[in-house]
Amino acid sequence: MTNNDTRCVTMHEDRRISFPAYAWPEGKRCGVAFTLDLDAESPYFWTARERPATSLGELEQRRYGPRQGVARILALLEKWGIKGAFYVPGVVAATYPDLLPTLLRAGHEVGYHGYFHERLDGLDEAALDDYLQRSIDVFQAQTGQARRGYRAPSFEHSPASLAALRRAGLAYDSSLMGFDHPYTIDGLVQVPVTWTIDDALYFRYTNGPRDKTHPANPNAVLESWIEEFEGVRQWGGLCMITVHDWISGRGQRLRLLDRFFAHIAACNDVWWATPMTIAEYHRSSPNADAFEVSAHIGRFAPA
Repeated sequence: MTNNDTRCVTMHEDRRISFPAYAWPEGKRCGVAFTLDLDAESPYFWTARERPATSLGELEQRRYGPRQGVARILALLEKWGIKGAFYVPGVVAATYPDLLPTLLRAGHEVGYHGYFHERLDGLDEAALDDYLQRSIDVFQAQTGQARRGYRAPSFEHSPASLAALRRAGLAYDSSLMGFDHPYTIDGLVQVPVTWTIDDALYFRYTNGPRDKTHPANPNAVLESWIEEFEGVRQWGGLCMITVHDWISGRGQRLRLLDRFFAHIAACNDVWWATPMTIAEYHRSSPNADAFEVSAHIGRFAPA
């Protein structure tokens, strides 16, 4: 800025820089959760909503997820005795009506993930409420009840979208990264995520314009994930694993997950739980009062 610049920066209302250590149940050192964003072909149709869909190659690649990937991931989770959470766009649940019942029969949690995998931060209040209600209606019809967990497409939110989740009575969201353990933001429990253990960052490839590089070496990814887990374990955070049906449902990535699970299973000081269980624990624990923040965005504008 120059000396004559009248612009100002308003960063955030909560300026704390020191928080206590997070207390996990049973004296555990850290938490671990497995989650899967069951996108199938929904992101493709959302991005192509204003033009005809013609890329059969990407569609077939994504449809592999519901056809084969989900079943193989379920088998791997059963091998390790892991219960996870599957976040499903409403349109995917409507297109594949056996998905939600299959996941629930296997003992897993299911939650919302947009309706068309729409990015939330560009939507107004009416659109946010409409898309969320459409998903609720599908889940209600297929499972007999509304669900209480949500993951935002692309891990992106706005204060308005968090407010929409609260209006709908959701118990938690799992999309943000303000802490490396659960916290509360604008009254809604947040079970945080991380890009560094998200398979899309390393393996998403459709031979399209969004691809920045070729898929990564799985051995290098495993080493990175283990380092991330061990860092979280050292500092007492939550290791949130995020994968996708059409990416990690293939053989190479299944082997990667198998080896990663084996590493975590060798550690007896971690608490494996579903995001809903983690959210319920957080809400009833002393952590709830210690880790509460607002969704104030701040601004950079004329004074």
